[in-house]
Amino acid sequence: MAIKVLIPTALQKFTNNESQIECSASNILELIESLETKYPGIKKSLCDDKGQPRRFLNFYVNSEDIRFLEGPKTSIKDGDEVSIVPAVAGG
Repeated sequence: MAIKVLIPTALQKFTNNESQIECSASNILELIESLETKYPGIKKSLCDDKGQPRRFLNFYVNSEDIRFLEGPKTSIKDGDEVSIVPAVAGG
């Protein structure tokens, strides 16, 4: 069993238009590296110059926002679902 990752439409150009993929990792930072290995170029869209998740992207582990957990060091395990959700702003 692996970690299911839900990919937003804007990033599916990196994943061959797949909206769900599977990866293995022990935390969000490792997951991003795993995604970069499988889908070269995706990390630039996910992370800033310091290698941290971009502020306009929200990562959820089993519906829990990682900002309220351990941030990018949030642990993940087989069977978890990670959602990458672009922030929405409006006025």
